[in-house]
Amino acid sequence: MDPTASPDDDRAGLARGHDFQPIIAGTIAAIVGFAGVFTVVLQGFIAVGATRQQAASGLLAICVAQALLSVLLSRRYRIPIIIAWSTPGSVLLAATGIIDGGYPAALGAFMVTGVLIIAVGLIKPFGRLVSSIPTVLANAMLAGILLGLCLAPAKAVAAEPALALPIILVWAIVGRIRKIWAVPAAVATAIIMIALHAPAGGHELPSLVPDLTFVWPALSAQSVISIAIPLFIVTMASQNLPGLAVLKINGYDPPLRPIFVGTGIASILVAPFGGHTLNLAAITAALCAGPDAHPHPSRRWIASVSGSITYVLLGLGATTAAALVTIAPPVLIQAATGLALFGAFGGSLAGAVSVPAERDAAMVTFVTAASGLSFFGIGAAFWGLVAGGALMLLNRRWRR
Repeated sequence: MDPTASPDDDRAGLARGHDFQPIIAGTIAAIVGFAGVFTVVLQGFIAVGATRQQAASGLLAICVAQALLSVLLSRRYRIPIIIAWSTPGSVLLAATGIIDGGYPAALGAFMVTGVLIIAVGLIKPFGRLVSSIPTVLANAMLAGILLGLCLAPAKAVAAEPALALPIILVWAIVGRIRKIWAVPAAVATAIIMIALHAPAGGHELPSLVPDLTFVWPALSAQSVISIAIPLFIVTMASQNLPGLAVLKINGYDPPLRPIFVGTGIASILVAPFGGHTLNLAAITAALCAGPDAHPHPSRRWIASVSGSITYVLLGLGATTAAALVTIAPPVLIQAATGLALFGAFGGSLAGAVSVPAERDAAMVTFVTAASGLSFFGIGAAFWGLVAGGALMLLNRRWRR
């Protein structure tokens, strides 16, 4: 040992000696994050009118953009800042369906959402307004959106028991052994079942080289109200706020303005290629920001870089992933999607009922968002938030 070495040098050397650990952590986090919900993302794109090629383009665009932004922010601030797609946003798209103006109108709504996220980073009063949205209502709205998809595994068993039961059994068994691998194992089983039961012929093999498909976005009042505003709210409440909490819990002080401005700009840039909102990751961030990623917090940003590289590699298989989703029996994909969303549904429902005094307002939001009703072409998610918010204001005034 060098007698002139200081304790700080020893700690730095020890930290670098563990640098293989965050590389593994980041790689695992990316695989789990991608395999767990890529079906949800593709379902969302297809639901709002994307073709198979356009859905694959959107998935690839998001993977590349979130990887580049994660690397830039993580290296700049030496913090494991993990950027991800908005899973709740994809669920919202799947529940909303095609609106007037079709797929281009949805892309225009994605761009508006990006502008709103930039505004949060640049305009402090706007940021305070967003933070004032009651958490219980945001959670209730998300839970209502998720309910239909989380019922899909049971419906799949009723419709195709031979195909759906193996997926659910694998999910249940693997979840008892290692919970984090339960959803990827279920998705892998779904892929196997699709391959085994796909009809011979009739489907052209997808190109192994993914293409970015450019579509001119359109804009309408309906797309802003039905998609952009609800997408913005669920992304902020269900992704960005939990993502910030994960970083703070692990001792980091994330830079809010660069994160929000960066994700907003990236969301605008990927929209014409089919990508929707980018935001802070929550679950995968927990894998990369905690002690399991590296004993020294100053070296955990490496996990973000390795995870970003993995996401790009996975995104290159977007065309194959989209082909699997489009040729598979719909109930099978919906079953895998529902299993992937169980955790999010449970967390949202628990958050919705966490304040007894506001529980009835949260339940109004929940059932309205889950009902699928539509007025003036505006979807149930928005009306759920309006109905619950009105009842919450009434209750508060009555109590006063």
